[in-house]
Amino acid sequence: MTYKIGFYADDKTENRELVTAQGEVKTAPVKSVVQVYFPDRNREYAYYNDTFDLHNGDIVYVDGKLEGLRGRVVNVSYNFKIKLSDYKRVIGKADVDVKGELHIGGSHLVSFDSTVIPYEKIITWFKAPKNPEEEYVQGEDNTAFPLSDLSLMNISPDVAERGSDYYLGNRVAYICLDGTKGKAIVEGGNAYELEFTYQNGEVSNLVCDCFCSFACKHQLATMLQLRETLEYIEENHRETFAQTNYFSAVNKKLFYSFVMDNRKTGSITLE
Repeated sequence: MTYKIGFYADDKTENRELVTAQGEVKTAPVKSVVQVYFPDRNREYAYYNDTFDLHNGDIVYVDGKLEGLRGRVVNVSYNFKIKLSDYKRVIGKADVDVKGELHIGGSHLVSFDSTVIPYEKIITWFKAPKNPEEEYVQGEDNTAFPLSDLSLMNISPDVAERGSDYYLGNRVAYICLDGTKGKAIVEGGNAYELEFTYQNGEVSNLVCDCFCSFACKHQLATMLQLRETLEYIEENHRETFAQTNYFSAVNKKLFYSFVMDNRKTGSITLE
């Protein structure tokens, strides 16, 4: 049995608004000093913010020694005077503003609307913004294998077993397919980003940024999740998927953790 969630979150906090040259309305950032709690270190530190409109509960990333670690704002002060060189800054904020229709598909929530849970939004839940000075290079050999037979991935038995454990443990936090191009996020020691091409039942150009020189456990877990999600879609939403040629799926528990825990308003409709 499948269920559909109509989800809408409404943050009624009053903010200053700016109108861009393109006519877009954006919230003007309010300068603040924020106290950020880092669960991985069980510590709180103060940071200067002039880029985001921050409130208690927001998930943020900072520069300095704790760069890359996810923190949560626990206090915001708008009345302050500081020596700027004494403070590190907030450099990123997780985008947890989700509105739209989601379908319950086992361990994941599935959308066929590319604006509801796009990859660009979900990756902010796991990673700080990329440093523009860092250079990445990617190569592809177009080697393909059928999704129906993952033994042809040329993966070692030990790695395959660990990849299966990752899949069964719901470590595939997110997966999406837009036309033939797919992306995924797998939680391991870090959050790993994966890309692949899926066409006519075959997978090619499967890469993971854990930088293994061989097929890795994150890749196998992603392929198992892709197969499960496509089977769910074929059984329950074949026509919708045929129309949009797009799906995205986010781990259900992670969704509630990031999107719901800090909400004070909004509504959910179950059908």
